[in-house]
Parts: sequence; structure tokens; C-alpha cells
Amino acid sequence: MGTASRPQRATIADVAREAGVSRTTVSHALNGLGKVNSETRDKVKDVAARLNYRPSVRAQGLRSGRSQALALLSSMPSAVSAGPSQLGFFTELAMGCARTALLKGYVFVLAPPEGDINPVDRLDIDGAILLEPTADDPIAASLSDRDIPFVAIDGPADERTVDLHHTQTAELLITHLLTSGAKHPALVVGTSVRGSQTAARAAYLAAAEREGFDPIIAEADEGGGEDAGFRASESILAEHPEADAFFIPIDTFATGAVRAGTQAGRVIGRDLLIATRYDGLRARTSVPPLTAVHLGLDEISSQAIERLVAIIDGSPQTGVDDPTSDDLSGTGGSSAAPTLVIRESTAGPAS
Repeated sequence: MGTASRPQRATIADVAREAGVSRTTVSHALNGLGKVNSETRDKVKDVAARLNYRPSVRAQGLRSGRSQALALLSSMPSAVSAGPSQLGFFTELAMGCARTALLKGYVFVLAPPEGDINPVDRLDIDGAILLEPTADDPIAASLSDRDIPFVAIDGPADERTVDLHHTQTAELLITHLLTSGAKHPALVVGTSVRGSQTAARAAYLAAAEREGFDPIIAEADEGGGEDAGFRASESILAEHPEADAFFIPIDTFATGAVRAGTQAGRVIGRDLLIATRYDGLRARTSVPPLTAVHLGLDEISSQAIERLVAIIDGSPQTGVDDPTSDDLSGTGGSSAAPTLVIRESTAGPAS
């Protein structure tokens, strides 16, 4: 059985020959480079369209010295950044980044955390988005060693960081638990020193001093995922039966707390309130659904890519040092404030 031959793809030489110009002129005309008069530029574009010519991305990369690829990286364990569904915090940010990157002429690579593997040495990228790096983050160090520009999604905002509003988010959550009737709230945080965890601890301790309750804090290994959150919460309930609420920034730990509370005979949302940071799939599908925070990840991811591309291109950035700036274009200004999404897990005691 014969097979139809695929039509040969037009080359830059075909366009040059048909238009009666050099290959360099074709390249300049199609890429807006050099000094090509408008008549010649239009003629080259018309010939390219008629021949269905598509420039070789690989050849363009060789000429420019760029891969036209960006990546989302994080040292945060996948057990908490994505979870078993693989549809968590990391993935949602990746989708937002990918959309903006494509509009900017870049492909976007997702390199999820995987044990001790450092993906930087395996990637050919022009820049990276780094999600919530630690103070001595190994991926940040690798990017710096290779002179690969990166923008962090973390906080506080500056020219290389898009703000996740860790402090404001933490204060929203602990304040909500207290106003919902909690008298003895407990905190479960990760053992890392990521900004979200240190901000949660600081906001919780400030509230304890202000409101006069005794702090109850447990730490859990982020790599342990939901089971680690379960064990930490189970321990608190056993040692501090007076605990009537959990403030848990990591949503994976929060669903573990739901399990621990239920097994201890508590009614989640009534005699045990639970609130978490990320309003993702886990929070929405938990039973009961968890009060969480809408972080504005679409806007944050878009700003991160805009800022990274500006750094790569050497474009000036405006407004990044001014938190009151109205510029939310991504090259400057602060991301939108987080908003609380109240659900059944913090309904409070039945009246």
C-alpha cells in the first residue's frame, strides 16, 4: 500500500529566490530587523505567506543565542506544591505563566520538584520563575551560578520578586478564626523557612500576644504531605484538648488536620475550625470545604513572566519599589490583595 508523500516544507532560500532578495533580507524583513524598505518587506511577507513558510525555531535560536524557553522551578516538595492530584499550587501557577509566556514569544517548561534532582543543569532556558525559594535555596544558587535570570514568586515585592502577600494572608486567616469564635487556635507549619511559613508563625504569635491565648504550634515535614499534617494535628489534639481551631498555611497539611479532627470525634466547622492559605482543589473538595484565601495566582503568574521577560530584554521596569503604584502591568507595582473565601470549615458553633 503506497503512502502519499508529504509536501516539502518551504525554506528561507525558497522565499529569497522567489522574492529576488538575499536570505539575510528575508530574515530581517520577517523579524523586523535591519534596514529593509517597506516595499521589500511587504513583498517578502507576501511570498512567505504564499509559500506557507515558517521560520525554523531552532535556526532562530542559533542566531540569537536564545532558546526562547522559560521554566517554573521550585525546591518545594511536590507532596505540598502539587499533591497526589498534581493539580495544586505549582500547576495552577504554571498554567498562568505558560499563557503569558506564549504571548511573549516563549515556550514554558514545567520542571516539578523531584527529590534531590536539580533541574537547572538539564535545561536550556533563557530565564526562570522560582516559586517560594528558601533563604539558601539550591535552585536559586544554581541559576545564579549559570547567570540565568530569574524572578521569584514570594515576597516582599522588588524588581526580581512578585509578592504573594504572605503577611497579609496570614493575618487574614488568624483574624478570621478568632472572629469566628476560636479561643485556643493552634498553628501547624512546615519545617522550612519559606516566607509563607515564617509569616504565618509571626502573625500567629502576634495574635497570641494581642488576644492573650497560649500559643500551640506544631511543625511538620513538607515532604510528608497530608500524612505529616495528620500526625502533627493528631498530636496537638491529644496534648491540647482545649484547641478549637487550626491555622494551617499548607493546604495538604490542612486536609490531614480534617482527618485527625474527625477521627478524634470533633465536628469540623463547629467545635474545630480549620483555615488554610491556598484556595485550590484540596480546599474546595475537602469534606467539609475549607476556608481559604484567593491569592490571585493568574495575575501573579502574569506579572512574574512580564517582569522576567523585561529583565531578559534589558527593558526598564517601573513601579516595583512603590507598593502604592497603580501599575499592575507586570513590569512594576504590587499584585492584587488576597481575599478570604469563607466556607463550612469555619462556620463556628451552632447558635
